[in-house]
Amino acid sequence: MKEIYLDNSATTPLCAEAIAAMTEAMGTYGNPSSLHSLGLSAERLVSEARTAVGNALGVRMLKPGQLIFTSCGTEATDLALRGCAYAKARRGTPKIVTTDSEHAATENILRSLEADGFRVVRIATRGGVLDMAQVERELDAETMLVSMMLVNNETGARYALEKVFALAKQRNPQVVTHCDAIQGFMKMRFTPASLGADLISISAHKIHGPKGVGALYVSADILKQRKLSPVLLGGGQEFGFRSGTENVLGIVGFGAAVRKAAASLDAATEKMRSLREYALLKLSAMDVRLNVPLGEAAPHIINFTLPNIKSETMLHYLSGEGIFVSSGSACSSHARTPSRALTAFGLSAHDADCSMRVSLSADNDESDIDALIERLRNGLSVLVRTKR
Repeated sequence: MKEIYLDNSATTPLCAEAIAAMTEAMGTYGNPSSLHSLGLSAERLVSEARTAVGNALGVRMLKPGQLIFTSCGTEATDLALRGCAYAKARRGTPKIVTTDSEHAATENILRSLEADGFRVVRIATRGGVLDMAQVERELDAETMLVSMMLVNNETGARYALEKVFALAKQRNPQVVTHCDAIQGFMKMRFTPASLGADLISISAHKIHGPKGVGALYVSADILKQRKLSPVLLGGGQEFGFRSGTENVLGIVGFGAAVRKAAASLDAATEKMRSLREYALLKLSAMDVRLNVPLGEAAPHIINFTLPNIKSETMLHYLSGEGIFVSSGSACSSHARTPSRALTAFGLSAHDADCSMRVSLSADNDESDIDALIERLRNGLSVLVRTKR
């Protein structure tokens, strides 16, 4: 049975280029901080990968500290939020503006900051669209940080961050803007300047790179004004912002995956967008309800609700048939509560529990969608009959 992988928002298989680059780099075992030739060889590999990632973000001349390698996207976001929150002495109750459908990597950090006395305001995202009236009300001179995801990892909604970040800067020129771009990076074109983002979190394993490595982009202004403090202290690696010996192999794999993705970004995006439309057309003829964002959507994510069948039940059925999809965010797959992203989208707790996510890569094709539709149709027939 051919295995068909349609869970690319959870993780992606390593591309051949990343495997080759990491295999070759295994012979470079020096510590990048060492000053002898072995250390300098390792440091050169890290530097080349840093340049590749910076180029992919549209930043051709990175200043020291503008791209910080981390252990994952979650750590990049943690550094962005905590590093910004505690960079300056606080007065009063500092205000942070986010959305009500952020990934757990953001939401749980913000809950921790709330416990420490920060005020967090969550903008509604019903239908996958930011409530701009609420944005207008909440952004003010007291707002010290705005943190929002570019693409929702469960619904595929692409939020209009450009408008929010521009308004935030207008209301308070000193505000820091952070974008969780983990689901958008190498799926669509953007730059820090086009978004108006001071900080951007990205991850390697969402773009056919290795797990265990992410990065945080930091604008030159944030560095100049010292608006970011380290969270992980130690030997001062990564320009003093992220101590700990660098994961050279992971970073090399990240760089190789970025180069591969950047070389065919437009073609890959168009292929995924076409496949998404094909899948939506096929699904629309079935007994499922499509959860399509009312505004702009990413090219690779589809969400739909099953007819009174728990998504976990269907997931296991499809897995047995060689089709791999998701019931939501992989990071929250063991949670006992309904998906926050889906209830924020407008689904009931019951419907959220019956919803599935299909996420594509440029490696998929129409035959994969056809197989999904066939086995999903069979699964609906079998599971509905079983429930009776």
